[in-house]
Amino acid sequence: MIKVEFLGPIGKEPVEMEASTLADVSAKLKEDSTLLVWLDKCAVALNDNMVNDLNTVLKDGDRVSILPPVCGG
Repeated sequence: MIKVEFLGPIGKEPVEMEASTLADVSAKLKEDSTLLVWLDKCAVALNDNMVNDLNTVLKDGDRVSILPPVCGG
């Protein structure tokens, strides 16, 4: 089981799911229509390390963070 957390203005509670890779997580999150506006814009972190390869293998207890874009000065 992995945990997916949604940071910033996404406004969604964390969810737990079974997933073998980030591609599995992506596919499951795309089933939620409220997330579709965010997913293409967000960065992803796995256990606090930025990742961008959907083939990244996950293990039990991993934490995936969905990070919306930010701006600042």
